[in-house]
Amino acid sequence: MSIRIALAAAGICVFAMVTTASAQVDAGAAEALVKAEKCTKCHDVEKTKKATSFKAVAAKYKGKADGEAAITKMLTTGGKVKAADGTEEEHDAIGTKDAKAVKNLVGWILSR
Repeated sequence: MSIRIALAAAGICVFAMVTTASAQVDAGAAEALVKAEKCTKCHDVEKTKKATSFKAVAAKYKGKADGEAAITKMLTTGGKVKAADGTEEEHDAIGTKDAKAVKNLVGWILSR
């Protein structure tokens, strides 16, 4: 009987962790910001367009200690990036200065 209770408790803990992790990113808000900032002009979630896909950005930075900071810096200050065709281009900063919205967007990108 105690094994059943322990397994049930473990299952609840795992469910709570998964729910908490997914609740941290407001996908609707992030997608609305992507649309408002016209990010999809150059980026796509899955495939490379003029610029790297969000999925490829996530793969590049996921698990790296400075990954979130690097994406945040690019989003907020802009900078030079390599385009899909290998040329170097200027990446514009997004217009919002809302730190929560930026953090949410970075989390959304990393979750791709």
